[in-house]
Amino acid sequence: MINRFLFRQIDNSALIIFRVFFGLLIFLESIGAVLTGWVNRVFIAPEFTFSFIGFEWLQPLPDYWMYVYYIVMGIFGLFIMLGFKYRLSIIGFTIMWIVTYLMQKSSYNNHYYLLILLSTFMVFMPANTYFSVDAKIKPSIKKNAMPQWYSLIFILQMGIVYTYASIAKMYPDWLDTTVVEILMKSKEHYYLIGNILQQKWVLYFIAYSGLFFDLLVVPLLLWKPTRKYAFFASIFFHLFNSIVFQVGVFPYLSLAISVFFFEPETIRNIFFKKKEPYRDNEIIIPKRNTVIVSVLIIYFSIQIVLPLRHWAIKDDVLWTEEGHRMSWRMMLRSRGGIAKYKVIDKSNNTEIPIHLNNYLSKKQLRVVSVRPDVIWQFAQYLKRDFKAKGKNVEVYVDCSVSVNGKPLKRLINPKVDLAAVKWNAFKHSEWILSSKQD
Repeated sequence: MINRFLFRQIDNSALIIFRVFFGLLIFLESIGAVLTGWVNRVFIAPEFTFSFIGFEWLQPLPDYWMYVYYIVMGIFGLFIMLGFKYRLSIIGFTIMWIVTYLMQKSSYNNHYYLLILLSTFMVFMPANTYFSVDAKIKPSIKKNAMPQWYSLIFILQMGIVYTYASIAKMYPDWLDTTVVEILMKSKEHYYLIGNILQQKWVLYFIAYSGLFFDLLVVPLLLWKPTRKYAFFASIFFHLFNSIVFQVGVFPYLSLAISVFFFEPETIRNIFFKKKEPYRDNEIIIPKRNTVIVSVLIIYFSIQIVLPLRHWAIKDDVLWTEEGHRMSWRMMLRSRGGIAKYKVIDKSNNTEIPIHLNNYLSKKQLRVVSVRPDVIWQFAQYLKRDFKAKGKNVEVYVDCSVSVNGKPLKRLINPKVDLAAVKWNAFKHSEWILSSKQD
């Protein structure tokens, strides 16, 4: 039964046009990062980057080679869009994107993580079998059909993204518009819409329409009678996010994935009118069907469980940040804080004065005051830095944080030497103080 469902052949127009959109968005994301100065701010200007813990060996290329790195990714994007050397291009981009993702987390966005997942999907899909340079050069690869599971994994992945994004919004500070009000306050200067975004009814509309859109958009896109309306709602929702929040390619990537929700024949008629229609409705079960099904079950089980991991970790994820990443907790909270780093020379028990501006960029200064994992990483960096100068040190951090505009509360135990603490990604760090403080 499951084999007949997954391996039924359908028209591949959705995959082909998605490849075009996907390649274009990769190109714009990569080249845009260079032209807007993002690459310089994140990789070149800082003395070092906060990589994901365990990947400290991944550091930016020296001098201006990170520009070249991103330009190469942009070229891969163009090749993917054109379907030229597709397999090489999608593999090359995927590897390079994973590396750059793990290389820094000061500017973390959920769409960076989503791009990893989607590009990994595309590595295993023959998205160049129509409307591609590869198919022109080698007509024998031309196909007009694909197994149904190709579409289903995009649908299921976005179902997970949207559902968890909605569930995460179901907490008091979102429901009473506290978070939205903070987010909109920084948009007050926007031409024409700035003042409108401060109106209380608009804040409630944004809060609740966002929650219900995330919760309902996938089922409404799946149901034919509501599909068209859900798609137009998606256009409005994602364009609003793009204009107001400026969240890169994520809104357009989400819209591009919508092609998998429509009937294959509809997509063919819109984008490829001259393409031969596929109506054979064959079921072609590959020899390794058991492997494919097993991998899909394991993958989606992980995707479903991973965003829930914070429930197994002590205290509130909004406070500790433990379990926040890779959980589709998008634009959910506002954090601000102050932190004082105290470095003690073990040999004479005297404090060594440090100036954070000498180590960190403006963006990094913000994150080392609010995010526990980055605070720990910077303490480790200071330890290594002073060790290279012949000094063994202890590092203490006195840090207070405000979540969603609430009064400041102490986040880090100032009596714990963070330079001596080991990191454990799977349990609560006891040096993070409780969110419930008198």
